[in-house]
Amino acid sequence: MKKLTFILATLLASAAVFAFAFTTEWKVGPKYNIAFSAGEVSGIFKTFTGSLFFDDKDLAGSKFNVSIDVNSINTGNGLQNKHAKDVDWFDAAKYPTITFASKKFAKTGAGYTVTGDLTLHGVKKEISIPFTFANNTFAGTFQVNRNDYKVGKPGGDVEDIVKLTVSVPVVKK
Repeated sequence: MKKLTFILATLLASAAVFAFAFTTEWKVGPKYNIAFSAGEVSGIFKTFTGSLFFDDKDLAGSKFNVSIDVNSINTGNGLQNKHAKDVDWFDAAKYPTITFASKKFAKTGAGYTVTGDLTLHGVKKEISIPFTFANNTFAGTFQVNRNDYKVGKPGGDVEDIVKLTVSVPVVKK
């Protein structure tokens, strides 16, 4: 019985490694765009890194682990950038990164959805992000309620719902 259990465990482990081995690893290209808008405030994050494993034929083996450097925020206004990094908003000194770690992928009519944990301003919440993958570019648009992550104070000049638009060209690693 122990031998049978060992053989089954070995086969399952081998199958997991085998499945992962065929998922394509992608390297982020230089012309990515991580843009946000909330009412009259908009901008980009200039520094984005991560590991991307994706294959439309192996969604179970696909995985995204990405990070945005909060200090790379660029609204086109130096004073606004400084204010965004301050303790009243992102508190970049205490929370220097925004991360997303995928848990699962699903095929949808228009493309795909990735579900995972978004960690922002020390708060981790599960979200789902719709995206497409065409011409070696991941692209998606989604919304985040900044109040869910305790970023800024509710109300004011910045809308509570922040729209994010992501375009990440990739090349095979």
